[in-house]
Amino acid sequence: MTDYTATVTVRLKRGVLDPEAETTKRALERLGFELDALRSTDRYELDLVAESEDEAAERAGEMAERLLANPTIHDYEVAVERAEA
Repeated sequence: MTDYTATVTVRLKRGVLDPEAETTKRALERLGFELDALRSTDRYELDLVAESEDEAAERAGEMAERLLANPTIHDYEVAVERAEA
């Protein structure tokens, strides 16, 4: 068994209203920053013990599907790396 860190990034799907991002975008524009769009995300870092990187990714994906993201309105990405000792 090996220690892994899985990072799950959850964001709203395109077209879903993101009031937090819109408010932040307007505030940045008032500060003089120009940008076309801004999206908010949630990022979860999960420390796991698994047989392989694939198993760690599968478990993190299941966690995203069952709790961390609502597949109806969210997209998510899972990235896994071996944990540093």
